Amino acid sequence: MPPLVNIPATVSNLSAVQRGDKLIVQFTLPTKTTEGQPLNPPVVVDLRLGGEHPKPTTMQNGTALYEIPGTDWIGKTAVIEVRAMGSNGKESGWASVSLPVVAPPPVPRDIRAEQVGTAVRLTWQSTGTHFRVLRAGEGKDAGYAMVAPDLQQREWTDTAVEFGKTYRYLVQGFEPAGANRVAESDLPEPVSFKAVAPLPVAPTGLRAVAGLGSIELSWEAPEGGTPAASFRIYRATGDGEFVKIGESEGLPSYSDKTAEAGKTYRYAISAVDADGREGPKSAAIEAAR
Repeated sequence: MPPLVNIPATVSNLSAVQRGDKLIVQFTLPTKTTEGQPLNPPVVVDLRLGGEHPKPTTMQNGTALYEIPGTDWIGKTAVIEVRAMGSNGKESGWASVSLPVVAPPPVPRDIRAEQVGTAVRLTWQSTGTHFRVLRAGEGKDAGYAMVAPDLQQREWTDTAVEFGKTYRYLVQGFEPAGANRVAESDLPEPVSFKAVAPLPVAPTGLRAVAGLGSIELSWEAPEGGTPAASFRIYRATGDGEFVKIGESEGLPSYSDKTAEAGKTYRYAISAVDADGREGPKSAAIEAAR
């Protein structure tokens, strides 16, 4: 059999993207020769851009990452070539990628998050025209996932949130750069937001009937929103302010045994959820004992 030539395989997964004023290049180092045999370390990388030989920013777990200043390439096409060299001095073939470079897209600013019903609405300011939204779940190590790949307005509503969870959002601008590529803006600081369940809605159908030594109240439990765990009963005399006089645990009824004979009262009811959050009061009614 002829001897093995032991030439490194070509680097794989070569990609390049413009982010702000930098060119981000990434690829996987070969671990085998062109004949499928294990490649003895160390493996040296030779990356060329024009007449430059940039050094890697990081080299971890067989992946090389370069962050190359791109200001001098604005308005041009950067041709990036990469090859590997084995410990025996033999070189792989070249892998290359072309990247049109444009003026850096503006970074979105004044990014805000607010809850609208059961969703989270993001808004931001920018002079750019294309945007994408990335979202990460709870935990500082949670990775970001693309949830809106191409927006041409300066807002987006996340309808896939779970109450009680904190989300982190990144809004990134980008611009078409030709050759089916885009130039990305730098990433702004993430915005965090915790979605909470909406307050219970107001009870309806409040009724009051004078009883023997009391005024009996009943109402319809609210539908929609957060379920009510209890109800708070408010009473006012004449044009006075409502004062809480009691609470009903789960049942949509209450007996006001403190009502005085010959007096007219106004009543209103609110719903309270399991966390103690109170919703708005119902429409008021009058009743006399």
